[in-house]
Amino acid sequence: MSDTDKKTVIVFTDGACSGNPGPGGWGALLQWNGQEKEITGGAPDTTNNRMEMRAVIEALNALNQPCHVKIHSDSALIVNAFKQGWVDGWLKRGWKKTNKKPVENRDLWEEMLTAMQPHDVEWIKVKGHSDNERNNRVDRLAVEASRKFQQS
Repeated sequence: MSDTDKKTVIVFTDGACSGNPGPGGWGALLQWNGQEKEITGGAPDTTNNRMEMRAVIEALNALNQPCHVKIHSDSALIVNAFKQGWVDGWLKRGWKKTNKKPVENRDLWEEMLTAMQPHDVEWIKVKGHSDNERNNRVDRLAVEASRKFQQS
């Protein structure tokens, strides 16, 4: 399938954690052709970064065909890792950062790279907790999902 034949899907993702580490949740909003789909999940003992990453992975895995995906995230770590080429450097150095320390959450970075493979992914950084309604919406989804894992 050529790039011009691919559907363009707009995705907003966010993660939340009550404590870091602690109970966490993630949320994603997928929009295509006037339709929307919300997906959420979480974990009882996780970190905010892991939930941010899980949201992206699950959004990509929810797509049933190769797409042009515009991922909007307020995670500077995720957006910069791709837009500034950090992931390429980590791969060249065997999953080590420039300071020779191992990259945190390698398992999820690898899972994300696999989930990205069929797609043409465009990364868009959005300001968190601001006036972006769709980002605020996925933030609410992530917080609600995290509550399911908190002790009552």
